[in-house]
Amino acid sequence: MNKMKNRWIALYVENQVGVLAKVSGLFSAKSYNLQSLTVGKTERDDVSRMTISVMADDVTFEQIKKQLNAMIEVIKVIDLTTLPVHMKELLYAKVCNVDAAGKEEVFQIAQVFNQGGNVTVADIGADSVLLQCTLTSRRNNELVDLLKSRFKKIEVVRGGAVAIESISTSCR
Repeated sequence: MNKMKNRWIALYVENQVGVLAKVSGLFSAKSYNLQSLTVGKTERDDVSRMTISVMADDVTFEQIKKQLNAMIEVIKVIDLTTLPVHMKELLYAKVCNVDAAGKEEVFQIAQVFNQGGNVTVADIGADSVLLQCTLTSRRNNELVDLLKSRFKKIEVVRGGAVAIESISTSCR
């Protein structure tokens, strides 16, 4: 049985108008569901790097990689799924309608999740606290689950993850 699991791809693409639409269009045309997609310029102005997360089985994932490799604008496809990588996801979590004791609890939770400055208080109001988090997707999920279990009203905004191969695998 072919098991569905979260897969990660990095793409180097030409930094041109319409490339993002073409890549995302490939996914929608084939009914592949993107979990996340981030894109930004690299050290070269004419090249962007996309980090894509998709839930897929082995056969579907191989098809995705082949179809991406066939696109003219795609310079390189890297399967990050099994490589050692450094990966972080940006998340903002706003905890609303809290009193002083609730704020203190949010600060304590942030302190527990803080790993090297990865969770900070970005803003504070009379009855709310805004956390900025750059953790792994799994740790961000755990933080959100904890906040949801402890507080009545939270708002969450997430960006997709960005990833880079470990030096041991990429600088050879």
